[in-house]
Order: sequence, then C-alpha cells, then structure tokens
Amino acid sequence: MIEFFKEPNIDWMGKAKYFFALSAILLLIGWFSIFSKGGLYYSIDFKGGTNVDVQFSQAPDVDQIRKALGAHGLGNSEIQSINDIGAKSNEVLIFVGQNGTSDEAADNSKNDVINALNSAGVGTFTIRGAEIVGAKVGGELRQQAIWVTLLALGGMLLYIAFRFEWVFGAAAVLAVFHDVLITLGFFSLLHFEISLTVIAALLTLVGYSMNDTIVIFDRIRENRRLLRKEDFAVLVNKSINQTLSRTILTSGLTFLTVLVLFLMGGQVLRAFSFALVVGIVVGTYSSFGIAAPLIVFWHHWRDKTEAAGSGSQPARKPA
Repeated sequence: MIEFFKEPNIDWMGKAKYFFALSAILLLIGWFSIFSKGGLYYSIDFKGGTNVDVQFSQAPDVDQIRKALGAHGLGNSEIQSINDIGAKSNEVLIFVGQNGTSDEAADNSKNDVINALNSAGVGTFTIRGAEIVGAKVGGELRQQAIWVTLLALGGMLLYIAFRFEWVFGAAAVLAVFHDVLITLGFFSLLHFEISLTVIAALLTLVGYSMNDTIVIFDRIRENRRLLRKEDFAVLVNKSINQTLSRTILTSGLTFLTVLVLFLMGGQVLRAFSFALVVGIVVGTYSSFGIAAPLIVFWHHWRDKTEAAGSGSQPARKPA
C-alpha cells in the first residue's frame, strides 16, 4: 500500500477536545441558520408546481432556455429533455414551482413559461400541455428516505455491535448523524436547495462515512489482540496513524473527483456534488475526530467505574 507518512505518531486523542469544539461550532452555526430561515430550502420536487410540455420545431438549447427562465424569475425551474431511443427529440419538460394547485395557478405558470421563451428567441414552439404536480409524491419520497436512512443506521448499529462492541456501533451511528447534520447546515448557510438528488447524495454519504469508520475500528480490534497491555487511548492513536495513508488515499481521490464535478458539472449537479464535497470532508474527519474519541471516553469511564466499584467492596474477613 502507498504510504504518505512513514510511521506517523500523531496524538489524535489528545486533540479530541478541539475536534468536539469544531463540530459544536459548525452544528450551532448551521442549525441557527436553519431555524432563523424557518427550515431548509426545498426544491420544487417537494413543493409541487406545474409541468409544462413544450415541443420545439428544432433541437432546443437547454442552457438558453434556462437563462430565459431565469431572466423572468423562473431560475429554479427544472428542465428535462425528452430523448427517444436512438434519436434526439425536440420535446422538453419544464417544471415550474408555484404557490397553490388551482387551475388559475397552473395557467399563470404556463403563461410565464411562454413569455420567457418568446423573449429569448429560442425558435418556434408549441405548448403540448400543462399539468399540476402536487408535492405529495415528493413528501412521501422524503419520508421514505428518512425511514430508509434510519433502518440502514439501525442495521449498521447491529452489525458493528455484533462484530465489535455495542459502543463501537453507537459511536459510528452518532458520527454519521453528525456528518448529515453539518452537511444540512452548510446547505442552509449557502442557500442550496434540498432535492431528491441531494437526498441520494446524503444516503451515499452515510455509507461512505460508515465505511471509513469501520476501517479504523477494525484496526483497533486487531491491535487490541496484539497490544493487550497498551493504554486504550494510545492504542487508538496507533490504529488511526496506521490507517492514515489509506484514509488520505481513498478520501483524497474521491474528494478531488467530486470537487471537479462541483466546479465543472454545471448548475444541475451543483447541489448534489456540493453535498458530496462537504460530506466526504466531514465524514473523513468524524471517523477519527468524533467516533474514535467517543469509544475512548467510554472505555475510560467504564474503567473508572469498575475500579470505583471494586474499591468500594468491603474486604472479606479471614475464615
């Protein structure tokens, strides 16, 4: 394996209080932003709107359509080209968010799209139809995503508790919650909207962060067999240092990939790639900065409790 550091000796557990302080600051800032703004900023996937079916005489320029809609206050609209198998179609679906689901609201959204397209000079087009799309489906998907995430975390907790100890599973799950909460805080601070693709990115983040944490936990378990007399905090430091090159290699390459996607992927993938950029950084950091210190604190607390319990027992009188 490629080694970026030759036998590093970093005292990670000695810096645990700084890791917790940094996480607390990020969580407070992010969730203060969320509460002060009245919640997260959801996309039209969850708010509902009108789906306008537009047929062009020639293959349309999607970027030109998006600029035209943005100039008329419809910048959050979603545009989807309808491609037939083996050939490009001139049909485009434009999903416009709106307040209300009445026929009048749908007509207003359709007229806004027509006015935007007429002013942009995108060529001849025909409105094939406009239908109201309620937010119920998006709300159901959001609830399903929450339940799927909770069930996945529950399964991971049971698996890690079986393979290691229950405290390892609890620490890993808390670290994943920490990652998701901080990522959502960044979304609120920078006013990125939460869409179905962002939820997919958050689910990806859960698996990625958990995998990185399990690698460290597995090395801790191996070292506990080899270094039985070593202080547990020292053992955890050694385990993190031994996996440091692997962490930098995997997380660094993945981070560079999603960073390029964020910078060059365009507006459509901006929120999705942003969730991965933040999530990979925070998820990697939480493996050694949150999950590992939690199990060290628990082990020290357990040792002190057992020592105090054994010392409080009265001495037996000789028979």
